Amino acid sequence: MRRPLVFHLTALVAGLIFGLGLAISGMTSPAKVKAFLDIGAMRSGGWDPSLAFVMAAAVIVTMAAVRIGHRRRQPLAAPSFSAPPARRIDARLVIGAAIFGIGWGLSGLCPGPAIADIVMAFPGILIFIVAMGLGATIVRLIGRSRGAAAAEDEGSI
Repeated sequence: MRRPLVFHLTALVAGLIFGLGLAISGMTSPAKVKAFLDIGAMRSGGWDPSLAFVMAAAVIVTMAAVRIGHRRRQPLAAPSFSAPPARRIDARLVIGAAIFGIGWGLSGLCPGPAIADIVMAFPGILIFIVAMGLGATIVRLIGRSRGAAAAEDEGSI
C-alpha cells in the first residue's frame, strides 16, 4: 500500500518531536534510566523518579490527543484510524513484555531513546540497535513459520 506524502511528513515531524522530548528530558541517557529502575536505591536517596514524571506527562498528552483525534471521522494523514488487533493479555504478550523489561533494565535503553542516541554512534548503542533488529527479525520468522505450519495443518484435514 502506497502512503501519501503527508503521512510520511507527519511521521517525520512526530518522530522529531518525540526524539526532542527524549533528549530534553534526559531519557536518552542510560545512566538516568538505570537510576530510575534502581528502586533499591530509594532508601539511600539515589533513586531518580524523573522518568515517572516524563511517562505520566506522555500518557496525559497522548490521552488528550487520542480523544481529540477520535472526534474526527478520519485522521488527517491516513485513510482510517487503526487500533491494535488484540485486546487480550496472553502468554505471548507477557513473555514479550518480560524480555523487553529485562533488556531495558540491563541496557538502560528502550527503542525510542536508542534510536535517538544513534547519532552518537557509541558502540553500546550500535550493539543495542543490532540486537533489537535481530530480535524483531527472529520473532517475525517464528511468526511466519507458525503461520505456515498452521496453514499446512488446515490443508491436511
